Amino acid sequence: MLMQDMSFKENLLDGKNDVQGDITWNGATNELSSVTVMDEDMSVWEFIKNKIKSSFVQDNQDAFYVADLSDVVDKYCYFHRDLPRVKPFYAVKCNNSKQVLQVLAILGTGFDCASKAEIDLVLSLGVPADDIVYANTCKQPSFIRHAAQQGVHKMTFDCESELLKVAENHPAAKMILRIVANDTGSHTFLSKKFGAPLQKCENLLKMAKILNLPVIGVSFHVGTKSKNPQAFYQGIADARHVFDLGKKFGHEMRLLDIGGGFPGEYEFQPGFEHFATVITEALDLYFPSKEKVEIIAEPGRYFVSSAFMSAVNVIGKKEDYVTDKDGKRARNLSYYLNDGVFGALKLDYLHRKELKPLKDYSHSKDHVSTLWGPCCTDEDIIMKEVSLPELEIGDWIIMQNMGAYSLSKVSTFNGFHPPAVYYTLSKDKLKRLQKL
Repeated sequence: MLMQDMSFKENLLDGKNDVQGDITWNGATNELSSVTVMDEDMSVWEFIKNKIKSSFVQDNQDAFYVADLSDVVDKYCYFHRDLPRVKPFYAVKCNNSKQVLQVLAILGTGFDCASKAEIDLVLSLGVPADDIVYANTCKQPSFIRHAAQQGVHKMTFDCESELLKVAENHPAAKMILRIVANDTGSHTFLSKKFGAPLQKCENLLKMAKILNLPVIGVSFHVGTKSKNPQAFYQGIADARHVFDLGKKFGHEMRLLDIGGGFPGEYEFQPGFEHFATVITEALDLYFPSKEKVEIIAEPGRYFVSSAFMSAVNVIGKKEDYVTDKDGKRARNLSYYLNDGVFGALKLDYLHRKELKPLKDYSHSKDHVSTLWGPCCTDEDIIMKEVSLPELEIGDWIIMQNMGAYSLSKVSTFNGFHPPAVYYTLSKDKLKRLQKL
């Protein structure tokens, strides 16, 4: 199990632990699956170049991913450093790669699961059922019964019908009331679908008491890729109000779940440190440490976004001319890539600054370009009106920050298979993980 001593975590971050031994977690001895351990002098970028060279030798230009698990370890250390009172429960839906889950399990995180399959996946790694939150406010009854059979008791709700389902199928459950959060400034507005308004919480807490279902805490989620740290402050303040309501009705309120929404890209602004400062200030005011409240979070993209890079090949090219607003004709280039939105390249999460041709085009003029995926539908459009140097068929494009909500959403539409993923870990990080 992971040691909870702060000085040890700081040493882990600083690279001061040089140890040997088997990789272990939760008392079980295991090895990381299919992970390439890299020398310290090899970068992920060089690893990608070597893979591409190898693919040409093998006459295979398929798209692929490279995951830097060392980055996942670093993110865990930063999280613990900046939010020492908060235990992360990783959101499995964001990226359910076994190797990612193994590393996080070794580090001692909990897990936010949304389905029977996710629960089973996490349990198969030896993670205790108590380190799982069934964080889906609308659950299939058979899934609730399965959670009960597996000893997963912590689960969220936000309405009367969910309480009735849980009371019937899992009377030993420990309920967490999810409230609506201010998701202004976020990429995705989750409050449209999830969360109870504050004015309904009193009746929900009363109903839970009548059904003999203990409510142990409150959760909220400020939305995906939030740019509004103050939303966490307000969510924590609202949770305090609901906490006090719960105590009023005899519930043992002992857990606060501040959800996800943390940035996963290092260049994202405001940065994670700014969010952590606001959260710490709110926690100290509304949930001071003397109350002994367990505080957790549900980060997903925070852990994995920057850890994954995608390498895609240009398999087609077209050109035409478009007329701009000043009446001038401009050359427009369309490129067809061997992965797309039905694969792992999700339009909503890509930005120009995250695309980099492998070949050096630094002295070339940029052109307005469109990126298409390989499927036979006009819905498979990756990016429109992006400025890129003129590329050629056979060129490779490297895409950064590709770990979140990409591989976990892959389909096999048109018979295209998911891209291969190569997992890497530095020798230094492996030695540190072996201590835990």
